[in-house]
Amino acid sequence: MRIDILTLFPDTMRAMLGESILGRAQARGLLDIRCHQIRDYTENRQKQVDDYPYGGGWGQVMMAQPLKSCLDAALADSAVPAARRRVIYLSPQGQTFTQAKARQLKADYDQLVLVCGHYEGVDERFIEACVDEELSIGDFVLTGGELGAMVVTDCVCRMVPGVLPEEECFTEESHWAGLLEYPQYSRPDEWHGRRVPDVLLSGHHENVAKWRKKESYKRTMLRRPDLWAQFDEKQLKTKSEKKVLAEAKAEAEAIRAAEVKKAEESDTETPVE
Repeated sequence: MRIDILTLFPDTMRAMLGESILGRAQARGLLDIRCHQIRDYTENRQKQVDDYPYGGGWGQVMMAQPLKSCLDAALADSAVPAARRRVIYLSPQGQTFTQAKARQLKADYDQLVLVCGHYEGVDERFIEACVDEELSIGDFVLTGGELGAMVVTDCVCRMVPGVLPEEECFTEESHWAGLLEYPQYSRPDEWHGRRVPDVLLSGHHENVAKWRKKESYKRTMLRRPDLWAQFDEKQLKTKSEKKVLAEAKAEAEAIRAAEVKKAEESDTETPVE
């Protein structure tokens, strides 16, 4: 997988993306992540990449020319067929980036070019002429697209074969199958009076698997009801699977009831003067 990032801060991007798992994967030749300085492709002595917006308003807009020239240079030495590469502009106006979108990008493309805007954005003509799609990492606005580019790069690249030890390292995590991941614990068995659930110490792999599935259901119900609303219960075929789901629903309902009761009691308490 090759990733090209067009940015005003390539050194910062290289420092972050060259560490840990992604750094080791690049050293092994599994990933090819390149950061391109947009300023290197300006056509003025001042290396100016932005100018005032037509029509007035606050801030500066990145000009189309240096972005297009930087993009052309990034693609010039690419052996990836055009159909297998994708130019993406990180923008708060784009489609929300999700795990499902990351899986699609990894499956459909061998090269991603991530364009990082700055200031008030980029000239719309560059987007119309050169960008395949816009992506947003959330409903908020950042000062530049660099954080979004790092999010997309990390999420997609960790699914490339060999980057992580086993496929289960990401298929068992939150959002892969539309659910949140179960709770995780490590040593010691007890910490500040809180014990690791006994089932995780039992060595009974089937019971551990059932507990994890139940906790995944329960956590999704309680924390992300929007995700749970999309879960298809018809995919559960066996009695054992349906029993785990029923237990999760009962425990989630009990937790909700306890929270409601606690809130009601808090509202009826007489304040101390």
